[in-house]
Amino acid sequence: MRGKEKTVSVNYHLYNFDFEKLDVYQEALDFANDVFKITNGFRREIQYSLGDQFRRAALSICNNIAEGSQKTTRGRKQFYHYALDSARECIPMISLSLKQKEISPDVEMQLRGRCLKICNMVYRLIRSVDDKG
Repeated sequence: MRGKEKTVSVNYHLYNFDFEKLDVYQEALDFANDVFKITNGFRREIQYSLGDQFRRAALSICNNIAEGSQKTTRGRKQFYHYALDSARECIPMISLSLKQKEISPDVEMQLRGRCLKICNMVYRLIRSVDDKG
């Protein structure tokens, strides 16, 4: 007969992964959240093309930062470069969203500025891996 097993209660919502502490991850997460909000309002004709691709690219920034955070130096750089590529991929979708009249010029400038900020942050993250490696 087995002894009584002790049950431990853990508050998992209080646990933060290492990548969640990165400012660039938080910035990318907020950007992706806003892209989801914006693209959910796109008209149906482009919802599943432009809207879906835009959401995937924005989400990919966060995912690649998260996935790369526990890799070896070479793997980490590779995933951070993927995150940079995904951020750059958002730029044509921002431009096309404006051309399709799905966003205003003000929203376009805000999204482009945030994308540029994320690109710069990811670039510095890649450089920090170079400096440590």
